Amino acid sequence: MEPKLGILRMDPTLQPFADDLMLRMDNYARKRASLLGPGQTLRNFANGHLYFGIHKTRSGWVYREWAPNAEAAALVGDFNDWNVNTHRMQRLDGGVWEISLPKNTLQHGQNVKVRFFVGGQWLERIPAYMNRVTQSWSDGSFSGQIWDPEQPFTWTDSAFFKKIKPNVPLVYETHIGMANEEERIGTYREFMENVLPRVKQDGYNCIQLMAIMEHPYYASFGYQVSSLFAPSSRFGTPDELKELINTAHNMGISVLLDIVHSHTVKNEVEGLGKFDGSDNLYCLSGERGYHKAWDTRLFDYGKNEVLHFLLSNCKYWIEEFHFDGFRFDGVTSMLYHDHGLGTSFDCYEKYFSMNTNTEAVTYLQLANELIHNINPVAITIAEDMSGMPGMCLPIRQGGIGFDYRLSMGVPDFWIKTLKNQRDEQWDIGQMWHTLTSRRRMEKTVGYCESHDQALVGDKTIMFWLADAAMYWHMGREDDDPQVQRAMDYHKLIRLVTSTLAGEGYLNFMGNEFGHPEWIDFPREGNGDSGKYARRQWSLADSPELKYQYLLRFDQAMLQLLQRYSLLEEDTQLYEIRDKVLICRRGDAIFVYNFHTWAEQQIVLPKETGELVLFTNAPQFGGKNRPHKVKDGVISLPPRTACVFERKL
Repeated sequence: MEPKLGILRMDPTLQPFADDLMLRMDNYARKRASLLGPGQTLRNFANGHLYFGIHKTRSGWVYREWAPNAEAAALVGDFNDWNVNTHRMQRLDGGVWEISLPKNTLQHGQNVKVRFFVGGQWLERIPAYMNRVTQSWSDGSFSGQIWDPEQPFTWTDSAFFKKIKPNVPLVYETHIGMANEEERIGTYREFMENVLPRVKQDGYNCIQLMAIMEHPYYASFGYQVSSLFAPSSRFGTPDELKELINTAHNMGISVLLDIVHSHTVKNEVEGLGKFDGSDNLYCLSGERGYHKAWDTRLFDYGKNEVLHFLLSNCKYWIEEFHFDGFRFDGVTSMLYHDHGLGTSFDCYEKYFSMNTNTEAVTYLQLANELIHNINPVAITIAEDMSGMPGMCLPIRQGGIGFDYRLSMGVPDFWIKTLKNQRDEQWDIGQMWHTLTSRRRMEKTVGYCESHDQALVGDKTIMFWLADAAMYWHMGREDDDPQVQRAMDYHKLIRLVTSTLAGEGYLNFMGNEFGHPEWIDFPREGNGDSGKYARRQWSLADSPELKYQYLLRFDQAMLQLLQRYSLLEEDTQLYEIRDKVLICRRGDAIFVYNFHTWAEQQIVLPKETGELVLFTNAPQFGGKNRPHKVKDGVISLPPRTACVFERKL
């Protein structure tokens, strides 16, 4: 019998789970029908941000909030001296509260909050759809702020936005606050002026902005979000974020938002945890609504009002700020009731069981449909380590609709290898398997390390390789053997990962030149120091240090990927023996010698053409060169790799 779903034709081994996959599609169809009226689309449904929140109208202002548990509600702020009695709200159907205000009641820059009367007391909250939230310098408290500048921002990116999509995303993962060299929080404008030109020069075509959604605790790296519609005021104003994105677009760079819909901060005044005094408004109640490992609250994806909120949030960031797509954080946590903690996904049964959060699966399908409907060239990337079947297949084929999944097993492989094995113990066969094993027809973004591997308590790849020698022996004329080994393997790991591990590539800012040390945000435990929450760009810029060589290699590697369109092509293995790997991707042939000390004589494939890249070339800090032994045979120095053109 012919399978009804495309996913079953692509992977017949999923046939025993055909009923589960059909249930996935039935759940999606039923939920979609329950959300939409006759003739309605997800695009015109996801307009919560245009109805709820504070909005300027022709006659004045209107503010609406969903808080069914509240007995009374009042808008308070600078405009009424925070008096709960002067601007009471009216209760509408469905637990919605509303107030209309004359024109001059609210002014740009005024602070506001909402108060709900519940159980004999007034609860103070920041409006859920607030698009500007600021922190008081005096007491550290947060407030909503009216954002109504006299001159609205003017976009000049019409030639790029919703028109350009990179065939292969080469993603530069970034954090605005730590993108400056000084021991302080950086700004949107500084990033635009100082970092965007580096991204362009290096050859990345896409930036991923982390920690943009407002979060009370800076050291959470932006993953404990409180106000989903507010760009973080730590880095500047909403218009300055728009200016950054507009500038990136005019440089030909796509901009992705690291969107956090997997959980939310448990804070009650700043967040959504007990927004109207109840435990189950936006979040699940009791233990089901609490993530023990992250100390955060969990959304109720089965509730239509919550889906309205989250889907509207996706639309808001695209239309208001011109983001070109999203990297969805914590997708594995969303997909499973145990959040995937401690689970090894080694058989299909673990994807289709009582542990699967089918309501979250449905939400992700709806979100992907909406995003690609609003912007057909948008990019969506799932942070999923479980490898859920169909994650990156179209919904019509039984998939969840993402464009790419992060290859999260690859950085784990590299860290385990560097941490637990001596150089001579590296298993090249296992390396090949780890880098090339992925679900057929589902695209991944390969990477050898991201921000996760750089956090305090772990080490970057360069730090694992060089350790303390980085502090003393990175001078250009210093021939320290430990640093030379580290640089050699740093280049090899990046080359083999970028060319084999996916259909896209990702790097965290600074890692391309082997940025030293870990990331540790200012916090009580380190004396609120910003020493380790910055990027020392001057290291890569210094002609006296070796960091420049790693940066040049990264640039040459990206040029190679784009020149030969490598990540759009298939991979072929020629040979694995001992520490030698010979393979092809597209029209480039790769020859690796992972030996730590021994030169190797290698017979090249017959179609081998001109040498186009050598990892140990002088411009990359090397000294040895490969040399011909005879026609078709080269002697390759240890810890090096060659890339040749393929003769057609």
